[in-house]
Amino acid sequence: MARALPLVTCPPALVTDVIASVSGRAGIERREMSRTTAEIDGLVCAGAARLLARAVEARGLDAGALVPRVRATLEKYLLRDRPGASGADIDHFLDSLRADDLCLVVACERNDETAWGALMEQFRATVMSAARGACSSEDAAEELAQSVWAELYGLRARADGTASGKLAYYSGCGSLGGWLRAVVGQLAIDRHRKTARLVQTEEDADFDRLTSEQHHDETNDGFMIAASPDPERALARRETAEALHDSLSDVIAELEPEDKLLIKLYYFDGLRLREAGAVLGVHEATASRRL
Repeated sequence: MARALPLVTCPPALVTDVIASVSGRAGIERREMSRTTAEIDGLVCAGAARLLARAVEARGLDAGALVPRVRATLEKYLLRDRPGASGADIDHFLDSLRADDLCLVVACERNDETAWGALMEQFRATVMSAARGACSSEDAAEELAQSVWAELYGLRARADGTASGKLAYYSGCGSLGGWLRAVVGQLAIDRHRKTARLVQTEEDADFDRLTSEQHHDETNDGFMIAASPDPERALARRETAEALHDSLSDVIAELEPEDKLLIKLYYFDGLRLREAGAVLGVHEATASRRL
């Protein structure tokens, strides 16, 4: 029969010291986290103010109106992958955002009719050009362009009653004109394919989903041997394929929205280079070089 182990008791003073030590470390960690958050908030507010100062047309906005969008963009495109980014890195990132384009979009989202008029006047030709490249007739292009403007304005309402449109996905990281071409291309492909697999170019997780599906299809079609007589070889192949998938996802995540859309059109939707280039408004040779 196994002997019972002797009961060991800790002196009350030692227990008190340990609890105080743990509580003290937790307090320090909370203060450090709060201080880090406060520092980021300060950098975002300062960056929004500089962005507003850089804009040729501020659209009557103040820095506070830009802070939510700037903060969301920073978290999505920098802090998500580099949570320990330095203040200098954060400043550099914020100073690279498109000031005038971002101010125009935010003003539109605040139901500024003057801003909406400026958006349509400035980018009507861009949207129409992309629509013509994606459609076989002028009537179809007109209809597509009108649908794009409706999508930008918002066909649904948020909980607060404001319109929920695609402009909410513009980050300011790239040109508004290029982003609008990508929106036209997405809507055109959505109509053409009659499917719900439309990829939102500001959401990298959707590209991860598509690459996973593509990898699964390739596996089933013979890219990997389904029933290899050598288990070790099968495992090595599977691990290699997974590593390639992860690397591809990382590379895609760093691309500009237009380049992401080009990859989707060519590799996932099966368009020819000429067709994919037409959607983006570039020559076939240009699309080939970008791939």
